[in-house]
Amino acid sequence: QLQFVESGGGLVQPGGSLRLSCVASGRSLDYYHIGWFRQAPGKEREGVSCMSSGDTRTYADSVTGRFTISRENVQNTVYLQMNSLKPEDTAVYYCGAVHVTAASWPMVASCAPNKYDFWGQGTQVTVSS
Repeated sequence: QLQFVESGGGLVQPGGSLRLSCVASGRSLDYYHIGWFRQAPGKEREGVSCMSSGDTRTYADSVTGRFTISRENVQNTVYLQMNSLKPEDTAVYYCGAVHVTAASWPMVASCAPNKYDFWGQGTQVTVSS
C-alpha cells in the first residue's frame, strides 16, 4: 500500500517561498501519476500541480509561473517549490497519486482530486504578514 508523509509547510510572508516534500513508502513512485492538491477552509480540495509517470507536468492557472512540481525517484519523494506566495495560497496541501494501470495520464492530467486514490495527511501553508 502506497503511503505519503508531507512536510515543509509553515507560516510565510507574502512574496516568500516554501518547498513542500512528500515522502512515499510502500511502493515505488515510478509507476504512479502524482500530484499536489490543496484545500482552504470552507472550500473544496483542488488540484495545484500534477505530474505523469513520464514527467509531464500540469499546473493550475493560479500557480503557473510560481510553483514547480518535481520528483526524485531514488528518494521516492515528490516536491512542490512554491515561490511568490500569496495570501490566497493559504491552505492544507496534500500529495496524491494514482497507479498508471488504474488511469492513463490523459484521464488524470486535469489534476482533479477525485481521479487520485492515495493521499497523505497534509501540511499547512499559511501566507500572511
